[in-house]
Amino acid sequence: MRTNIRERVIQSKEITPFQRRVYLELLNVPKGQTITYGELARRIGCRSAQAVGQALRRNPFAPDVPCHRVVASDGSIGGFHGQRKGEMIARKLKLLEEERISGR
Repeated sequence: MRTNIRERVIQSKEITPFQRRVYLELLNVPKGQTITYGELARRIGCRSAQAVGQALRRNPFAPDVPCHRVVASDGSIGGFHGQRKGEMIARKLKLLEEERISGR
């Protein structure tokens, strides 16, 4: 039997406790919706949106742990896989659009 993504994150020996907190909280963001790095940080009791961004950059569970749902507080798309422009950002935008379309 295949374990679900929440169980995979909980059981993973490959991530830090901080990354685990970030990824588990991110699983609570519904499909088709977004959250800011700062809000995600606040939800896990962290004062650093940048630290959350670094954890997401290293997300070994993507896209099952949907780091594409995290955006910047200034309204910009933020980063994706360590990139702030180019192909990765286009991919992030496409993932978000597909979720919004399929959620209708």
